[in-house]
Amino acid sequence: MKKTYLISAAILAFTSCVDFNDATTETSVRIQLQQPEEFTTSADLTGHNIIMIQGEKRLSATTDATGIAIFSNLIPDVYDISCSWELTSDQYHQLTGDNQVVSGCTVSGSVNSCLIKEEGQTIQLPTQLSINRDIIISKIYFAGSKDDNNRPYEAGKYLELYNQSDKEVDISGLYIGLVEAESTQAYTLQNLHDAYADSVVLLKQIFRIPADANYKVAAGGTVLIVNSAIDHTANNSNESDLSGADFEAKDFSSRPVQNNPATPALELVYTMYPSISIMNLVQSGPCSVVIFRTDEDVTTWPTTYPYGKTTGNQWVVAPKRTIIDGVEVLRRNSSNKSEIVDVTSKRLYDDIDAGYTYINAPAGRNGEVVYRKTSKHATDGHAILMDTNNSSNDFQVSTTIKPREYDE
Repeated sequence: MKKTYLISAAILAFTSCVDFNDATTETSVRIQLQQPEEFTTSADLTGHNIIMIQGEKRLSATTDATGIAIFSNLIPDVYDISCSWELTSDQYHQLTGDNQVVSGCTVSGSVNSCLIKEEGQTIQLPTQLSINRDIIISKIYFAGSKDDNNRPYEAGKYLELYNQSDKEVDISGLYIGLVEAESTQAYTLQNLHDAYADSVVLLKQIFRIPADANYKVAAGGTVLIVNSAIDHTANNSNESDLSGADFEAKDFSSRPVQNNPATPALELVYTMYPSISIMNLVQSGPCSVVIFRTDEDVTTWPTTYPYGKTTGNQWVVAPKRTIIDGVEVLRRNSSNKSEIVDVTSKRLYDDIDAGYTYINAPAGRNGEVVYRKTSKHATDGHAILMDTNNSSNDFQVSTTIKPREYDE
């Protein structure tokens, strides 16, 4: 399980309309890496890779002994900046003075939508400390596709979880939450700050792995959670065979049902759509997902209307402290090439996901799946997936990767 510590304030420099007419020359910038505030002794900040992303362009530079990385010959624009590195358990104990048992942790930081314009500008890059997790969200297939007759096909959507650890993990009672995804946000992050002091996320649906038995996942094992546990390739060559899924969100609507009675049911705890009992994974995004554990009665958690409203849809107000993992999935802009996504539409705080992922097609239905990259392999051979608490670093997109696969 991951424990996350949020550095005091996120640095955001949003620029919806930036005039670069006066920026006729290239510029340079210094990125100053800051160590997490949990460190009780000074860390060696040498040799860490800083990433800067602008549109489709990806740049990198390495920090010196003072934790500074210099980027030269930059075109003035808005950039996303990030960095991450791993600590062993011994390094964690040495740098924090904390004696809790951990298998290691990740240090990561990001600054989204940062305006780089002035020559010699210095940007501070704060970092946060994340203890490595066992169960993580590893794959989200929400795009859907077109069937062999070129008609929209959405029945084959699914989520996948992965056991990073070197031991068996029991996932019984684990909750899956689908985050608020309205085209006009119900609450912005600033609204959540004002109303809830940065302590909650809003969920449109909540599901649970049944707690009636032990559901154990082997080291390197996956949990395939689907809307329809059938072989979808029979009708659509762009889809996957999901007949071997572990859990199915049963469809109780009046539509033609494609449930598989042999597949255990995913428990529906809350849905803000009375007629929708399957996972409402939006084919174009946003489509953010969290997983969490709690002994509280989730059905007693409060709900809320949109910010400042007293009517309309209602979302569950979920305590952020219960969240194990979260993946921010945003919608790609259809026309703005310099800003791939609208970062101001983020629903998850940086201590849940400091970045975001997305599919390439703004409208979806192209068969793309977002999935975690493989970082390395454990001694027993199972993959260790990228988990830097920043989906911009950790995830990639594919049209060919299959369920339970992570190497193309």
